[in-house]
Amino acid sequence: MKQVVQNYKSGELAVLDVPVPGCKPGGVLVRSAYSLISTGTELMKVSEAGMSMLGKARSRPDQVAKVMQSVATNGLPATYRKVMGKLDSYTPLGYSLCGVVEQVGTGVDEVKLGDLVACAGNEHALHAELNWVPKNLYARVPDGLAPQHAAFGTVGSIAMQGVRRGEPQLGDVALVIGLGLIGQLVVQLLAASGVRVVGADPDPVRCELAERLGAAACGDPASAAVEAAVAELTGGHGVDQVYLAAGGGSNQPVELAARLCRDRGRVVDIGKCRLDLPWNAYYEKELDVRFSRSYGPGRYDPEYELEGRDYPIGYVRWTERRNLACFLDLVARGSVDVEPLVSHIADFDDAVETYQRLKDGELKAVAVLFRYPGHEVEAEAPAVAVPTVHAKRSPARAAKAPVRLAFVGAGNYATSMLLPHLAQRDGVELSTVVTTTALSAANAQRKFGFAEATTDLDAVLGDKSIDAVFVVTRHSSHAELTRKALLAGKTVFVEKPLALTEDELAGVLAAVEESGNDRLQVGFNRRFAPLLHEARKRFGARTGPASLRYLVNAGRLQQGSWYLQQGTEGSRFTGEGGHFIDTASWLLDADPVSVYAVAPSGNEDLQVVLRYPDGSTATISYVTTGAPGFPKETLDLVADGKVLRLDDFVRASVYADGTVGPKKWVSSRLPKARDKGQNAELAAFIKAVRTGGPMPVPLESLVATTAATLAVRAGLAAGAPVTLARAR
Repeated sequence: MKQVVQNYKSGELAVLDVPVPGCKPGGVLVRSAYSLISTGTELMKVSEAGMSMLGKARSRPDQVAKVMQSVATNGLPATYRKVMGKLDSYTPLGYSLCGVVEQVGTGVDEVKLGDLVACAGNEHALHAELNWVPKNLYARVPDGLAPQHAAFGTVGSIAMQGVRRGEPQLGDVALVIGLGLIGQLVVQLLAASGVRVVGADPDPVRCELAERLGAAACGDPASAAVEAAVAELTGGHGVDQVYLAAGGGSNQPVELAARLCRDRGRVVDIGKCRLDLPWNAYYEKELDVRFSRSYGPGRYDPEYELEGRDYPIGYVRWTERRNLACFLDLVARGSVDVEPLVSHIADFDDAVETYQRLKDGELKAVAVLFRYPGHEVEAEAPAVAVPTVHAKRSPARAAKAPVRLAFVGAGNYATSMLLPHLAQRDGVELSTVVTTTALSAANAQRKFGFAEATTDLDAVLGDKSIDAVFVVTRHSSHAELTRKALLAGKTVFVEKPLALTEDELAGVLAAVEESGNDRLQVGFNRRFAPLLHEARKRFGARTGPASLRYLVNAGRLQQGSWYLQQGTEGSRFTGEGGHFIDTASWLLDADPVSVYAVAPSGNEDLQVVLRYPDGSTATISYVTTGAPGFPKETLDLVADGKVLRLDDFVRASVYADGTVGPKKWVSSRLPKARDKGQNAELAAFIKAVRTGGPMPVPLESLVATTAATLAVRAGLAAGAPVTLARAR
């Protein structure tokens, strides 16, 4: 088999052919799929190997002390031979990987051949095709989690142990100094714990990435931005914890920690940075300085790591193996997103070249993965066609009033969110309501003043006096009812979704082409929300790609809800995901070109990443397992030194760099109620019907959003990104 090694004396890196390790009792033999390069720890080791002997000595004073002790005990000649022999030997690299169990040792019964496992340890999770891993240093990968993401398990455990040492509580404010690989994971773990995070790093790209992944604000530690953000978030008291995830010889991190930490706050050292503590500053605040030891309890204990003796959970809740399993679970459930951290994936055979590019600075990366033979991407990426609209456009119609409307369906959404706005609107006549049961039609007629109530859809579609038809029924009937109404020459407003399958979408567009009637609107109301419109105007035009993050705290459905009938009504996201995709596309002024979706098993939580033609990305976190008291929708748009923030359609803000215009705008007052744009959407629709002017949203955009929504299901099935290909 092949393994990456380094000669610490000469600095030589090589991929050597070495014997396959034996499968000893108490562990498993794992064939690597992906292994992770720690761009901090490993590159430091690689860089040290290239130093002179004096440089090596200066970088490792702890080892120099051991050498001096050996000289005193064994004499100079013997010590010299021992040291040179050790330096002039190949040493392994790597400590975090994911692979497939190829052989199971005696005493192991919780995994079997073929299982995917994440492995840890700088002696057992090496950059090698095969590794023997003892039972307390691996964890089974949850179903649905990609192996390249599971390869982050060890570094994730390091970050998690650091966060546990800080003992954060819900509502705390924390400062993370150093936004490399570990720092980025610490930011996400804190944010997932309900902690507001400020990040500090001199690299603006890493600062922007951390903000995308959950930090409230980030900046250069040498600037005033970090201190200002801490003051704003804490009322001037200082942060509750500081996490030192930086490296290097500067003492700035510990000095910044003392300045920005509150009285009796905690400072946790995770990285390897200089710790020349300014005594007065730490003494006066009585700061609690803590060290985080690698992956967690059990580390460096040979009985735990090599002999498999676990610590009782009643005494040690979080061991290194439990941390590893916990981190994998968080990634599988979408609470931590490692995909944006992957800067490069290299074939294992190119390991030496990859290390050299990292060392020389040619390859700038947060995280780099090695992909092993047998795990190359062979199949073409799945694709979903975005149908092209072929229709002879309807001729403009003369202005007409009143506009006569028919409703097909009168359920909760129609009667609570649409009809109250229409019933009082001038120039609108509610002509006919159609339902499948007579009583529901009669109730809608009595409450909203429809002229007629019926169960006969064909009669309504044949009534030439009716200008527009609203389709507000269960999802499974939307496409067919829309198709019929278009063929009847009606202007159609259909609630989301337009279609549940690609065939249904094709059927709607076939009706458009056959009839020449393209007068269609889907109920994507959020793009019409007044608060979002104002925030977008304040944000202004952008010149570079944007990063958008949309958290949808959808919550659980009540038992018996027809939304749960996935066999007939589609998944929850298929039903309402178009809302959020449409909003993102409207804000980014483009249609997506690819979709990548991941989901944990056992619930309907989703992480959906949309990519756009100019390089912009939108991440939609659709979760059903969140706290019901948390706002349903929060959105952040970051580009060109500006940030747009929307909080559940009750508050919006825009932050800018201050070079042009004001630095900050916040909506002046909270509306009496959330306005998600239904009223403005209906006004635009009625105007289009009355005047014969263009529909509020181009049909091409409605089709692209629907195709992107359907691509989520295709991506989940394929476990890969889905290309949205325009049909010709």
